[in-house]
Amino acid sequence: MPLWFRLLYSLLWVLLLPLALARIAWRGRKNPAYWRNWGERLAIARPHGPFDVWVHAVSVGEARASTPLIQAFLAQGKCVLVTCTTPTGRATLASVAQARVTLCYLPYDAPWLISRFLAVARPALAVLLETELWPGVCDAAKRANVPLWLVNARLSERSARGYAKGGSLTRAMLGCLTGVATQTNDHAERFRVLGARNVRVIGNMKFDIAIPDDIEMRSAELAMHLTRGHAFWVAASTREGEEVMLLEALVTHRLRGKAVAVIVPRHPERWDVVLVAATQRGFRVARRSDVLILEDTEVIIGNSMGEMLAYCGRARVVVMGGSLGDTGSQNLIEPCALGVPVVLGPSVFNFQQAAEEAIATGAAVSVVDAQAALDAVARWLDNEPSRAVAGACAKEFVASHRGATQRTMQLLTAGL
Repeated sequence: MPLWFRLLYSLLWVLLLPLALARIAWRGRKNPAYWRNWGERLAIARPHGPFDVWVHAVSVGEARASTPLIQAFLAQGKCVLVTCTTPTGRATLASVAQARVTLCYLPYDAPWLISRFLAVARPALAVLLETELWPGVCDAAKRANVPLWLVNARLSERSARGYAKGGSLTRAMLGCLTGVATQTNDHAERFRVLGARNVRVIGNMKFDIAIPDDIEMRSAELAMHLTRGHAFWVAASTREGEEVMLLEALVTHRLRGKAVAVIVPRHPERWDVVLVAATQRGFRVARRSDVLILEDTEVIIGNSMGEMLAYCGRARVVVMGGSLGDTGSQNLIEPCALGVPVVLGPSVFNFQQAAEEAIATGAAVSVVDAQAALDAVARWLDNEPSRAVAGACAKEFVASHRGATQRTMQLLTAGL
């Protein structure tokens, strides 16, 4: 990055840091996890290297995408440092990697903080997930001579237009990367247009999801606790506003008496908000954490972390969060891997190709709004043979796209 930009960016962070810390303090009121390990965000508490690999997975989605890659590095005996930005991402990584990796928050992107972090961590290789590009990280890695890869990379048309406004600064930031491994040809072309070099099309590592051996047992136990064996559908990883859309549509929908709705908000600080919203609309509501869930419960709030696969395992259908609002959908690959058909709203830009192929193969259906989403759920509940076919298509869809992690590992380990 140009010296003038580094100086200006550093000055900007001098001004922003108090606001960033205040934001953490404010968010901690609803989610106390934000108050923990704050020293890591300021590079006061730093992981001591050297590490063979540093992997940065900002939040839950990136954490899940990075899991096969982290496990592949561990299988090779590599010493792995994993950083994240959010408490939910940290909890996800902790549940997957346990004590086998060093885990911490990535410091704020102030150049002097990132430089202090790298000086102590001393990674031989740095790996960023998906679209997590920050000028401070890219510049500090370049100046520290740390090879920096962006893997499982994706770049929507909307994001590409935003980066394009950065002009030469965007090209300079991308020039700090050793290479980019993208999910699809479309993503690769957008990176090339912006100035990225050494761009490879590798595929989507999220298809390499490892289904835990005990998932059947965990899913069965959770289903018995939630609904005592009665049919239920899941609204998975919902974003703000989507729960209200679904609840409003469900009030008078025929699905209300056919199956229990299990709503799992993406962010823990919104669990109670959604519970109140459901109660206010006259539903009999419970939480996953309740010791006893009454048999006449209509809506259950999934207020737990790390159980998404277990929620989906015995669900009849999954309505994918993020797709009914305007946030580009959450990960439809997970329920598909379990053989559960998926309902997608109109916003799928984060998983554009995967969504299109899932719909084309019969693993998913596309709808225009919450009302239509519930209609789709009800149709599959009414037609068990059709739902079974869709579930089989979902499994085949995922199986046909596996292998991106192995190809990424071959690319990354060539220089290690």
